[in-house]
Amino acid sequence: MPETLYSLKVKTLQGNETDLAQYKGKVTLVVNVASHCGYTPQYAGLQKLYDDLKDRGFAILGFPSNDFGAQEPGSPEEIATFCKKNYGVTFPMFSKVVTKPGAEQSPVYAYLGQGGDLPSWNFAKYLVGKDGKVVAFYPSKVAPEAKELRENIEKTLAH
Repeated sequence: MPETLYSLKVKTLQGNETDLAQYKGKVTLVVNVASHCGYTPQYAGLQKLYDDLKDRGFAILGFPSNDFGAQEPGSPEEIATFCKKNYGVTFPMFSKVVTKPGAEQSPVYAYLGQGGDLPSWNFAKYLVGKDGKVVAFYPSKVAPEAKELRENIEKTLAH
């Protein structure tokens, strides 16, 4: 098991390998996203959160997943086009992953879920501190605009 989220390498939505070490020292929100979900409009709130805080050392990492209700069936190109066209997404998006436990589970979600919290639906959120360790988990129903989420992000940015 990696020591931190920031010790992992992943593929971008465009298929390029990238090192999450570039986020070390930043506070990140990791979200399993889907294009055809009742929570999909959260993309708008996520983008606003990113726009508001990115200059203060905050990042959002979107990981498309088809695990729940087959609500992310698209190709990488379709996902990228959907996010840009409908929600103006500019935060980093990565290749589609499996969040559920098992042989196919993404190392990202194996790491994030070691505290016992794994997504039970799309748009579950992990707040990760500057050290790459999980600070908090928020289920799908906690919107990006939620007061408790925003306050915890602000608190984590201050440390």
